[in-house]
Amino acid sequence: MDYAGRLTAHLPMATRLLLIKADGSVSVHSDDRAYKPLNWMSPPCWLIEDDDIWTVQNKAGEKLVITIEERIDEISHDLGAEPGLQKDGVEAHLQELLAEHITTLGEGYTLVRREYPTAIGPVDILARDADGGSVAVEIKRRGEIDGVEQLTRYLELLNRDPLLAPVQGVFAAQLIKPQARTLAEDRGIRCLTLDYDALRGTESDDLRLF
Repeated sequence: MDYAGRLTAHLPMATRLLLIKADGSVSVHSDDRAYKPLNWMSPPCWLIEDDDIWTVQNKAGEKLVITIEERIDEISHDLGAEPGLQKDGVEAHLQELLAEHITTLGEGYTLVRREYPTAIGPVDILARDADGGSVAVEIKRRGEIDGVEQLTRYLELLNRDPLLAPVQGVFAAQLIKPQARTLAEDRGIRCLTLDYDALRGTESDDLRLF
């Protein structure tokens, strides 16, 4: 297999799994990796078969040339409609649970609304603290720097509204990476580590507030 495009790459002859999907993508896999292909071509692209030489090309002129010495097995199957991955504890569910238990943020907190709109998208939760101050909450399953940056942008817009300002920020996640916590604290944003089981009421442990 030879790839020519932004760089060149060569895979020597070996037994491999070749996947050609309905969306036009082509990927080549070995037996020693969980999911990542050895090489691939993402759609839009097209496949040209010339006996045992297959050429995959995209609009940018990149080419993946596959030379087939032997076909051990060949299967074609329609997988049907994809129902999507259903996760327990996704951000939408965490948002719903935190809204139901808004005092997790602190005594005297009240919910204004979920998905409070801004010009760049909705902030997950807008609340009021015990003193009536506005609090914007951004919720992630895994808290990283980009989530802090997202909340920072929301706060900048919300603080332009005289009916809301000043607006404090809370960054809430099941796991918050140290770099994200450092950035949040530097910007005056509180970090809240969410215990999903505690929110659902299956454990008695309180949420840890930092």
